[in-house]
Amino acid sequence: MRDKITDLLKKLSSHPFIELTSRGNTAIFAALYCARKLQLGKKNILIPDQSGWFTYKKYPKMLGLNPIEVKTDYGIIDLDDLKKKSENANCLLYSTPAGYFAEQPVKEIYSVCKKNKCMVILDVSGSIGRHDYGAYCDFAVCSFGEWKPVNLGYGGFVSALEKEFFEKPKEIFNTTSFDEKYFPELIEKLKSLKKRYELFDRVNKKIKKGLKDFDILHKDSDGINVIVKFKDELEKDKIVKYCEKNKLEFTICPRYIRVKEKAVSIEVKRLE
Repeated sequence: MRDKITDLLKKLSSHPFIELTSRGNTAIFAALYCARKLQLGKKNILIPDQSGWFTYKKYPKMLGLNPIEVKTDYGIIDLDDLKKKSENANCLLYSTPAGYFAEQPVKEIYSVCKKNKCMVILDVSGSIGRHDYGAYCDFAVCSFGEWKPVNLGYGGFVSALEKEFFEKPKEIFNTTSFDEKYFPELIEKLKSLKKRYELFDRVNKKIKKGLKDFDILHKDSDGINVIVKFKDELEKDKIVKYCEKNKLEFTICPRYIRVKEKAVSIEVKRLE
C-alpha cells in the first residue's frame, strides 16, 4: 500500500522522489536540512515577509541558518527583492497559494533562484495536485493536517526533483516516519482531492461575489481562502456578519500566516 501512495504522490507532486513524514512541519525541517547539507557555505534562508507558516522562521534557526524576509505584495513574492537577496541565499522557502489565498508566479520565482544557485522549497499544502509545480522547485513539502486540502489530520511528505537531493542528507530520513494505519484513509483522501478543490472553488467565487463591494486582496487570484481588508470597525462588522450568516469560519488579521494588514481571512479551507 505504501508503494501505491508513493505513486499517487509522485503524480500529484510531479516529483519522482518522495518521503512520507508524520507531520507537515517534519517535512519542512527535513527539506531545510537537505538544503543545508547540499549548500554548506550558504547560511541565509529566504522566507516571505507575510503569508508564510509559523515554522518558516523557527526551523532555520534550529539548523544554524539565518531566516531573511523577502518583500511581498500581500504574500506574493517580489521578484526584484528576490533577485537581490537570492544571490547569497541557500534556499527560498515559500508557499503557493500564499496564505492559501494568492497564487504565486512559481515559474518566474524558480528562474530567479536558479540563476543565483539558490534552491527552492515550495510548500504545496494548499495546492497539491491542483497544478504542476514539480518543475519549479527543488523540494516540495506538504501537510495532510486538519483544514488542509488533504485533511487526513496526520502526516505529510517531502519530495525532491533530483535523486541526489535525498542521497547526501539521507540521515535525516532516519528521524521521519509514517504510521501505516493511515494508509487506507490517505488513499481515499488523495482520490477525492479533485472534488474538494471543486467545493473550495464554488465557495470562493460565491464569497467574492457576495463581498464584491469590499477590498478583496488578490481577488482575481487562484486561491482557496478569501481575505477582505477593512477600513474601520463598521466594515469589519459587515464582513464578520456575512461570515456568520453563511456559516463561514474566519480569522482576524494582521497575522503572519495570512497578511500583515487589517483584514478578515475567510477560511474556506476549513470546509468539510
